[in-house]
Amino acid sequence: MLTIYSDDHHLHHGRCELIDGELKPCFEMPSRADHVLQQVRERRLGEVRGPEDFGRAPIERIHTPDYLRFFEGAWARWAQLGKGGDLLPFTWPARTLRGVLPDSLHGQLGYYSFDGGAPITAGTWQAAYSAAQVALSAQRCMAEGAYSAFALCRPPGHHAAADLMGGYCYLNNAAIAAQAFLDQGAARVAILDVDYHHGNGTQSIFYDRAEVLFTSIHGDPRFEFPFFLGYADELGEGAGAGYNLNLPLPAGSAWDVWSAALEQACQRIAAYAPDVLVVSLGVDTFKEDPISQFKLDSPDYLRMGERIARLGKPTLFVMEGGYAVAEIGINAVNVLEGFEGA
Repeated sequence: MLTIYSDDHHLHHGRCELIDGELKPCFEMPSRADHVLQQVRERRLGEVRGPEDFGRAPIERIHTPDYLRFFEGAWARWAQLGKGGDLLPFTWPARTLRGVLPDSLHGQLGYYSFDGGAPITAGTWQAAYSAAQVALSAQRCMAEGAYSAFALCRPPGHHAAADLMGGYCYLNNAAIAAQAFLDQGAARVAILDVDYHHGNGTQSIFYDRAEVLFTSIHGDPRFEFPFFLGYADELGEGAGAGYNLNLPLPAGSAWDVWSAALEQACQRIAAYAPDVLVVSLGVDTFKEDPISQFKLDSPDYLRMGERIARLGKPTLFVMEGGYAVAEIGINAVNVLEGFEGA
């Protein structure tokens, strides 16, 4: 399986995130992608190739121009204020406030963010832009005939909505790739999100569209981040009614429970009969992940890949979460090897 990867991800290394009432070192760190790349190479998964640059146009098919303008220019504005630390929001347009876009940098950052877990640093824009190009390059390889590909993206993307960052995510790599498939002739695309946390950004982007089926297996948002999306009664709306499937699971879910949800998602995908499948590949479902509560073990990821392969669909894997750094590479590549060997 071809892997697309860019060293640009090292340009984004946040010092801290706001979690549990404290500023803590970021769980989302460069070593995450480094460990995955190491496993890809040691286990000889296949060729590793750098991305092409397809420009901003395919990114603008998902994200609004105003949001992209803000994100790209935020660090320069911060530096002009004489600041050098991470740029993090501290106020948001909550339910009783107006959803206006202020002129100030901090006001705009709050407007375009939904949490304090997506720090902007000097290299964040370039890292996120390159991650989107990684996804687009893997998508292009598949459009030209490859049956599968792995986009080793960092930072991840599935929490990013059309004009919203958060949850370590800035640009929605999986959604950008899915839209590229549609723009190049696919009639239907299915997205399977197996990250521990619900892909709220991906859901919101495609929620009213029938040409993308979004399915997600994740921690129950009554108790787990992102809390405000990911419930089972969210089925899509308008033209997209019936094309959104959320499968929230309780903390402590192990392979028996999780695999039953995977089977349900796969049956729904098979019935949808997509031209291509995009997998948001988060491996924070691992039993020792520091910020998640599922109990999957490393061999389970082989079985995950095998079940996805039985769908018989061209499949693009896009890297999302996973924070047990020593095991993230093992588990991610297990999925890919399980898929390849099925």
